[in-house]
Amino acid sequence: MSDIISTLLTLAVFAAMGIILFDLFFLAARRLAAQAEVTAQFGTLSPPDKKRLLAYQKAQEAVVAPPPVVEYARRYFAPMLVLMVGYQLFFQQAEFNFPLLLVLLVFGSGIIWLFDALYLQKKRRALVSRVGDEVGEVGEELQDRYREVEAVLGREPLEVEYSKSFFPVLFIVLVLRSFLVEPFQIPSESMVPTLEVGDFILVNKFTYGIRLPVIRTKVLDINEPKRGEVMVFFPPHKKQYFIKRVIGLPGDEILYVNKVLYINGEKMPQQLVASLPPANPRFQIMRESLDGVEHAMRKHVTHGQPDRKRSWVVPEGHYFMMGDNRDNSADSREWGVVPEENIVGRAFGIWMHWEGLLSLPSFSRVGSIQ
Repeated sequence: MSDIISTLLTLAVFAAMGIILFDLFFLAARRLAAQAEVTAQFGTLSPPDKKRLLAYQKAQEAVVAPPPVVEYARRYFAPMLVLMVGYQLFFQQAEFNFPLLLVLLVFGSGIIWLFDALYLQKKRRALVSRVGDEVGEVGEELQDRYREVEAVLGREPLEVEYSKSFFPVLFIVLVLRSFLVEPFQIPSESMVPTLEVGDFILVNKFTYGIRLPVIRTKVLDINEPKRGEVMVFFPPHKKQYFIKRVIGLPGDEILYVNKVLYINGEKMPQQLVASLPPANPRFQIMRESLDGVEHAMRKHVTHGQPDRKRSWVVPEGHYFMMGDNRDNSADSREWGVVPEENIVGRAFGIWMHWEGLLSLPSFSRVGSIQ
C-alpha cells in the first residue's frame, strides 16, 4: 500500500509539472499571439474611450486565461510536491532521492525563467508598447483603466512568477547541500552513545573531495578518510544514507575477537567508563582509542561463551565501517566494506535533538562529534 501511495503521488507531481511546462513552452506563445490578434481586431484605440478600453480589457482577459487543466496543475502542484516529499521522508526514507528532486527543481525553474526572459517577456513588452503608442496621452479619468489594461497585457504566467521567486533560493540550497554542508537526522541506535536517535547532525561535504550532485562523480580530491572519523555513506547493498565510524583503511587487516578490535596486529585499547544499569548491568560504556582517536562505544555484557573470532582484509579503495553501538549495529561486519565512490561526507556536529512530532526540539546535545 505504501508503494502504491508513493507511486501515485510521484505520478501526480510529474503530471502537473509536465502540464505546466507544456503550457509555458507551447500554449503561452499561442496566447500571446491571440492577444496580438485581439489588438489588431480592435484597430486603433486612439482617441481612448472608456467603453472601448473596457471591452478591449475583457477580450484580452478572455484569451490570456489558460485552460482549466493548466489552472488545476498550477494550483495543486506545490501542495502535491510538499505532500510527496513529506510522505517520502517519513515513510520511505530508503527510496527517496532528495538531491535528484532538488536538481530537477533548480534546472526546471531556471529554464522557465530563462525562456521567459529570452522570449515571452519580449513579446509581452512589445504588446504593451504597441497599445501604449496607440492610446497616446490618456486623460486622468482613464489612467486607472489603462493601467489595468497594461497589467493584463504584461501579466507573467504564474509558473514564471514562481520560478523567478524560488530559483535563487533553490540554487543556493543546492550549492550548500551538494558542496558544503548537508543536514541529516539519526534514525537508529547504531551509533549510541556518540549519536542518539533524533539527533540532527551536520555533514561536511567537501572534506573528502568535491562530488557532483546525483551522479556523485568526484571532480576534486581534497582529503582521505582517517581512522576514527564518523562518516556518512551509501552501503554497498542499499541506496540509503548510513552513518558509522571509520575503522579500517585500505590495506588494513581487521581482527575482532571478544568485542575487541585488532588493526594490523595492534590491539585497540578500551577503558571502562560505566556499566548500566548499575544494579544489573546489561551493557558497558567504554572509551576506545583508534590510533590515538578516542571515542565512546557501547557493548553488551555477555556471560558464558566468548565471541567467535572474525577477521577481514580491507581492499584498496574501500573502508571498513562499524557502529559505536557494537552489538546493535548493521555495518561492515554484516554487509562488507564501503567503496570510496559511496562516501558522502564527514559528520562533524550536532545542531539539534528532536525525537518526534510529539516532543519539543532540544539543543542540550549541541556540539562537535567525537
